[in-house]
Amino acid sequence: MSLTANLRADADRMASRLVEWRRELHRHPELGFEEHRTGRFLASRLDELGLEVHSGLARTGVVGILRAPRTSRPAVLLRSDMDGLPVQEVPGREYGSEVPGRMHACGHDGHMAMLLGAASLLATRREEIPRNVVFCFQPAEEGGGGAQEMIEAGVLHFVETAEAYALHLWSLFPAGTLHVRSGPIMAAQDEFRARIVGRGGHAALPHRARDPVVAAAQAVTALQAVVSRAVDPVQPAVVNVGSLHAGNAPNVIPEDARIEGTLRSFDPEVRQILRTRVRETLEGCARAAGCALEFELKPGYPAVRNDPAAVERVRAAATEVVGAANVIEAVPMAAAEDFSYFLERVSGAFAFLGAGNEALGITAPHHCPSFDIDESVLPRGAELLARLALWPS
Repeated sequence: MSLTANLRADADRMASRLVEWRRELHRHPELGFEEHRTGRFLASRLDELGLEVHSGLARTGVVGILRAPRTSRPAVLLRSDMDGLPVQEVPGREYGSEVPGRMHACGHDGHMAMLLGAASLLATRREEIPRNVVFCFQPAEEGGGGAQEMIEAGVLHFVETAEAYALHLWSLFPAGTLHVRSGPIMAAQDEFRARIVGRGGHAALPHRARDPVVAAAQAVTALQAVVSRAVDPVQPAVVNVGSLHAGNAPNVIPEDARIEGTLRSFDPEVRQILRTRVRETLEGCARAAGCALEFELKPGYPAVRNDPAAVERVRAAATEVVGAANVIEAVPMAAAEDFSYFLERVSGAFAFLGAGNEALGITAPHHCPSFDIDESVLPRGAELLARLALWPS
């Protein structure tokens, strides 16, 4: 009898439990590397399934290992992120966050519920599964780089691991659609901070000062030419200034101006071009105004690059789950994700599971106070993750 026989029915039978888990996690969001309550909840559920449980990895991460009695190939890792965001949720929801200023506004509560569901489905088939399965609950995806810390903690070496997969619920895609592509699917992300240091003075005597405000204003405009003039037109890239601060009085030339921004790219060479040209542009504008520049580049996550063979496995498994018509070629996103660190070390794929529903009013974007998901997709996500673990390589 096929290992995947009755998988859909089993996933559907646990739908209410998946919703219960998701809502419990939604009520108690925790920020990156603070997921202590979340970790205890996950470890308890994994222990109930009889899995080998490792807690406190990368500070708050949790891993469950389902060891197959007979293994015919290396293990597969299935990953969920755990952290919430510093967002105040809209009031009035039955399952709304009970923690002021904290919210699961990116679907990580649903990711955890789906991965617990996959663990439940596979635990009932443990005597027949062909390989070990690692259920990785990772902290601090939202800027903390928790994936890198989990890897450093040895999550890929508890058992020999050759593949890794992750699903991300996406409220802007219709519920029940699966979006995946080979190659880069999410961007590399860097941040920069610059301080243009001038010489303050009275606005009536500008010739006696060195105005950092003018230099900063010119820099913001000049940075818009980095992509259009330094990057191959067929290569996607973003340079965005998100913060500009200088002075606090209309008749005073301040001592400095501060600029912060983000860089997004998909190609490693383009990434380096952005890093170099942004700094050169800021230096030139500062120098032209007689000012000095203090510059800091904060490297972020690499691009998420899917392995073509793994993508074909996702497509094949997803066809069984949502139907061929609902398996869609994804358009690359300029958002970033630290699952990229796993894919730098093992083959695998990252895919989006649609969780929006216009009829239910579930259309708000991620990181928004009114963000939500259509919970009917949770059984399909659990089923898909389980199928990926069982899929023949």
